[in-house]
Amino acid sequence: MFYFDWTMILMLPGLLLGLWAQSKVNSTYQKYSRIPVRSGMTAAEAAERILRQNGAGNVMIQQTGGHLTDHYDPRSNVLRLSSGVCHSSSVAALGIAAHEAGHAIQQAEQYPFLKLRTAVAPVVNIGSSLSWPIFFLGFLFSWEPLMTAGIVLFSAVVLFTLITLPVEFDASRRALKMLSAGGYLTETELGGAKQVLTAAALTYVASFVSAALQLLRLLTLARRRD
Repeated sequence: MFYFDWTMILMLPGLLLGLWAQSKVNSTYQKYSRIPVRSGMTAAEAAERILRQNGAGNVMIQQTGGHLTDHYDPRSNVLRLSSGVCHSSSVAALGIAAHEAGHAIQQAEQYPFLKLRTAVAPVVNIGSSLSWPIFFLGFLFSWEPLMTAGIVLFSAVVLFTLITLPVEFDASRRALKMLSAGGYLTETELGGAKQVLTAAALTYVASFVSAALQLLRLLTLARRRD
């Protein structure tokens, strides 16, 4: 059967890596969310100052619901901080807020990889939802053009996860540099923020590995069908 053949084993490393990365994020966040920063500054306050000092003072900061749903929305130029981060004065909260501020600064500076990721996003939205159904129909009816179309669409998803890596790594690098240079965190606190951001980066690595293995599975299935 299509969904139960041996190629599904290819997905296992990505699944295990993703589970481990998510566990690492949760445990690291829980640890450093309990450690207050010496300055007493909240994540929202730190983000606002960082944005203003780096030429992105026009970015709005809003609180949003959910757990670790923090993100920067380039379409509306809004930095959204989750309820557990926004008004928190913990090491983890300031690290996360500074990371998202880093994305806003990337936007202001027209960071090339962020521009590329934004350009690829519309194709990815289509590919993520239609690539497998299109490939499956081509596989089912032994029609190579449909299988190829599915593979091409999913390749855009893999490309997106690959482009995301330098975007996220750069945002974390900027965050740690700004937190240090601005005196927002002590040296010890900065080490904790680095651990939080490093753990978060693992989830993006896991996403890329998982997507790459899914693409490998599609290519393997297409070759077997031939």
